[in-house]
Amino acid sequence: MELYVERGFERTTVAEIAERAEVTERTFFRHFADKREVLFSGSEALRDLLIERVADAPKTATPIHAVRTALEAAGAVIQERGEWSRRRQAVIAANAELRERELIKLASLATALAEALRQRDVKEPAASLTAEVGISAFKVAFERWVQQPSRRNLPRLIRESIDQLRAVAAGE
Repeated sequence: MELYVERGFERTTVAEIAERAEVTERTFFRHFADKREVLFSGSEALRDLLIERVADAPKTATPIHAVRTALEAAGAVIQERGEWSRRRQAVIAANAELRERELIKLASLATALAEALRQRDVKEPAASLTAEVGISAFKVAFERWVQQPSRRNLPRLIRESIDQLRAVAAGE
């Protein structure tokens, strides 16, 4: 991450990353398919957390409440890595290829959330709509969190974003 911030993603090589990490390039490639994956390596764990939290939501929880609870849990994990997460986002924002990869990651998270909702017997299109709007609310909350100098609480921002969305949908 330090190299990406110092030199930019495009100008940083795998050899430089390996050298900074005091490993060989071969070792780097055992852990990452390419230098982009350094930024996206936690995606599977995040997806698994979302699925688990939707599954663990009370049976009485509405679909949006189950998604909100899952996204708040993900937000807490991201917040724990505060400065790293903010630096990661700055690197991604500066590179079109990485922005595209981030959108793909978010789309895959929405797909996973929709499947988790279907496992709770939420029918279509409600499962897909709830997952997509949940990810959209998450994205807005995350952008606010990254840009907030006061370092507000990410799970709270996620909750506020979803609550605002619900209010808009209710015509309030």
